[in-house]
Amino acid sequence: MGHNVNIEREYRLLRQRMDHNVCAVPDSPVILGILRILYSPEDAAFAARLPIKPTRLEKLVPKFEMAEDELCGKLTDLARRGLIFDFERKGERYYALPPVLGGIYEYVMMRARDDLPMEELSRLFDEYMNQDRNHQAAVHSGETLFARTFVREEALPEDDHSEILDYERVSQMIESATLLSIALCPCRHVKGHLGKACGGPQRTCISLNTGAESVIHAGISERIDKREALRIVDECKAAGLVQVGDNVQRKSSFICNCCSCCCTLFQGARTLGIGHAIVTSNWVADLDTEKCVGCGRCVGTCPVQALALPENSGKTTLNAPVCLGCGVCHTMCRSGAIRMKVRERRVFTPETTFDMIGHMAIERGKVAEMLFDDPEKLSHRALGRLLHLLEKSPPWKAAMAVRPLRSTFLNTMLKLARESKE
Repeated sequence: MGHNVNIEREYRLLRQRMDHNVCAVPDSPVILGILRILYSPEDAAFAARLPIKPTRLEKLVPKFEMAEDELCGKLTDLARRGLIFDFERKGERYYALPPVLGGIYEYVMMRARDDLPMEELSRLFDEYMNQDRNHQAAVHSGETLFARTFVREEALPEDDHSEILDYERVSQMIESATLLSIALCPCRHVKGHLGKACGGPQRTCISLNTGAESVIHAGISERIDKREALRIVDECKAAGLVQVGDNVQRKSSFICNCCSCCCTLFQGARTLGIGHAIVTSNWVADLDTEKCVGCGRCVGTCPVQALALPENSGKTTLNAPVCLGCGVCHTMCRSGAIRMKVRERRVFTPETTFDMIGHMAIERGKVAEMLFDDPEKLSHRALGRLLHLLEKSPPWKAAMAVRPLRSTFLNTMLKLARESKE
């Protein structure tokens, strides 16, 4: 009995450690069930000691008191199973403990597996990701989110003088990428095991740059060239899918091709009433009711149900505040009634992944985790960037970050003081 209690403790500690990420991992029996399938008790105890921010191998050796080769082998094994982040930067490998969304969910479900009970795992992922309101609310809290919408470039008016920037163009992101790969869409893969997948293509999850290096190195994804990546995007557009990527301007790591029926982000926005679980593009649909013939083609393709065709009206209606600005409706409209126009206010997009995570940490009160997450402290440069983000934040945001930071700083100082007396 005591042995079982200790095993259960390992999974609870691992879940708590994962929850330090800016994409929260709230407690529930379901997430513990997922962790039991994916991690042995020994793996759980090991992973719970990993930092949540990327850390070099040489910095982890003293922490785990293992030979470097042995530790590298252990980390590589976990990465190949999709259970930790593992990527290369400037010739050195970095490792970190991921959250569920934006981490193990994607890495585990981006490929077919025969070493796991995939149907049971899919059922648990679906329950936790798509039906657990606590998880959805925690992941999508705050103003800064990790995913953003791309507008279809072909949907933009030719006579509009508004600039569309390179980071807003899927084609430019692919053309400028240093490395590209393709894998299964984790959401449609999960729904497929449950017999609920739509007819959309499944081999649609594109990784770029460092993100592609990571999943290729782990054997999760297959390398492709730019021509193939553009072909896949065109195929997905023809299927009515929405292009979504990480909410950054530089060094993007993924492009998803999403459907509203399977995608966990759209499910959060649509079925749980979270609001915009995905950041909008800088464009919004504009409906000309004089040209609308009431065919309803656009209504069924809108991923967030911003369009409707009321009974006996003969005309489509648009709820513009709900619109993501993806441009799918424009593509489907044959009467020329829908065009895309620039939003009155430009949407904020963080410059880099560090900036995005920094803003998310500030809004969610998790700056302390970024600063005091062992075993490696932030560099002076990274600390300066984080403090700069704090300085630019509205007072209410900064206050949310500083309150837990004070507590953590005080606890750290007390710990150091106690250690100095021993």
